[in-house]
Amino acid sequence: MGANIERKYLMKKLFTKQLSLISFLFIPIIFFWHPNWLGFLGVQPYWPLFWLLPWSMINGSINGLVFGLFLGLILDSLTLDNNFSQIPGLIFCGFLFGRIKLHSDILVGHFRYGLICSFGSFLCGTLYLSQILFRNFSESNSLMLISGVKNILAEVFLTGLFAPFICSQLLRMFKFSRRKLW
Repeated sequence: MGANIERKYLMKKLFTKQLSLISFLFIPIIFFWHPNWLGFLGVQPYWPLFWLLPWSMINGSINGLVFGLFLGLILDSLTLDNNFSQIPGLIFCGFLFGRIKLHSDILVGHFRYGLICSFGSFLCGTLYLSQILFRNFSESNSLMLISGVKNILAEVFLTGLFAPFICSQLLRMFKFSRRKLW
């Protein structure tokens, strides 16, 4: 009976220690699930930033850079028909997010998550759009630029709107998984 209780405790400890990495696996699922009811003008929030911000804030800029690279590689490999990459924006955001320190004021922290994720979404969207415009430079289609800017602004708005709710919960979960249970 004592071994069974100890086994359950070890499984619980292993699960809580790996909670952040388990949640990492949900990013591609949500990215492709693409729930329409969370969209605005046919655009979704930029889901990877919700996970990358709290992870980088807790683990630092080098880990943020590395996991930004991993996120970009995973998302780019899942969209093989696309010639454009999300890697530069996610690497840059991961590094920048790691430079941000945790704040003690909870209310300011919640609004700060929205502003930071909005900025990151703007940065990633702009880098992605610049790749598209550079690749299609000869066509010089202004309609592509207008729709790209509309998509970026809608994505920035949604990411900033949902970030305070999602990032604060993930930050709490990541802090809990880092605590020692012994």
